[in-house]
Amino acid sequence: MIRKLSFAELEAERLKRTSCVRSGPPILTALLDDIRSLHNVGAIFRTADGAQFDHLYLCGITGTPPRNEIRKTSLGAEESVPWSYHADPVELAGRLKAEGYQIVVLEQTDASLDFSAAVYRFPACLILGHEYTGVRDELVALADMAIDIPMRGSKHSLNVSVAFGIAAYEISRRRDDIRRG
Repeated sequence: MIRKLSFAELEAERLKRTSCVRSGPPILTALLDDIRSLHNVGAIFRTADGAQFDHLYLCGITGTPPRNEIRKTSLGAEESVPWSYHADPVELAGRLKAEGYQIVVLEQTDASLDFSAAVYRFPACLILGHEYTGVRDELVALADMAIDIPMRGSKHSLNVSVAFGIAAYEISRRRDDIRRG
């Protein structure tokens, strides 16, 4: 028989996980370029926590905590996922690339790979763009790789926070596979 876990059981497991302090340099990060919806920002924080991202870079017009709209969807994940604000995402991405990060844009380009077939290396930074205009051209030009999520319906893209969730869990699974050897 299947039994739903109680809140107390879930909370005990969460406390065990949060007692493990992240150590070492960040190896899996995301850069949010001009994400205009604070609800999307909050959802990305919550997913980044679940997929154990090491850092979120909030750039351009992307809203930053503390904001009620972010907290509504993050459920407090902005307190468990390290983050920083950077006005210029192109400068930041260039610096991360110079530090050895694989720069991966989640964008439809003429060279995009299916996210599930792409080869990731770490450290990595996944870049997400504006809900309507996508990742800015200057960031696409800096990228080591572009990935996308195959669409099977009539729409050509998913909501940015949903797309992040799909890609984030695949990339974090690959990171975990490498850690296990």
